[in-house]
Amino acid sequence: MFRNLGDSPRLGLRDAPLLREAFAMTGMRILSRASGSQPRFSEKRSSSILEIDSWMPSAIQAISPLVDRLMRLIEGSQCVPGEQFGVELALREALGNAVVHGNRENPETKVHVRCRCGPGNEILIVVTDQGKGFDFGRVMDNGSDPTSAYGHGVPLMKAYMDDVHFERGGSEVHMRKRSRTAPHS
Repeated sequence: MFRNLGDSPRLGLRDAPLLREAFAMTGMRILSRASGSQPRFSEKRSSSILEIDSWMPSAIQAISPLVDRLMRLIEGSQCVPGEQFGVELALREALGNAVVHGNRENPETKVHVRCRCGPGNEILIVVTDQGKGFDFGRVMDNGSDPTSAYGHGVPLMKAYMDDVHFERGGSEVHMRKRSRTAPHS
């Protein structure tokens, strides 16, 4: 679900490519926030300019098309200018972990992605799988073997995002990236 949560009117002709991309994303909608409605994320700020709520199949092949579309929307929102590389890398790692380790590529399961962008200040991303979760502390204590094909996702997410934490027994990762120019709260 996409929501324009800023002061109305926020969408104009210059936003047409962004809107076309939003509507192209399967299972997503764009809505203006009605007065009195609450954003889906519980945060102190209410100046979000973009909210994304999407599901994807548990298939490696589904990651790149979704990430490419999300990144076009994120870049268009200018929520974290200059930080797109790190956001994209962390998002790809989180989705890969959810598909491969969480849902074990089970075609009967899906991955839920939620994203909220604030204008020029930060992005919040939540990726949830339908798996059993994992022990985050044990994974971090074991470190990562540089020669292994696995074990690099969580350290990369932590390296490129300002905050990474797990909930729901490890089946949900919350990531936050603040713009370098934004004041930190």
